[in-house]
Amino acid sequence: MSEFHWQKSSYSQEASSCVYIAAAVDGLIRLRESDEPDVILVADRAQLGALIAAVKSGTTR
Repeated sequence: MSEFHWQKSSYSQEASSCVYIAAAVDGLIRLRESDEPDVILVADRAQLGALIAAVKSGTTR
């Protein structure tokens, strides 16, 4: 996993589960959680934008 520069979300608190994001040269974005760092969600910009919009609107299941 060292090929990515992971950044912690500014919304993550120190003592809680943290969400990390990394952009790669292939144009895809990676997301992971501190509790399970080996599980990585891969999305392009449009997919990530759709996920964020769905979470903000409350339309996720």
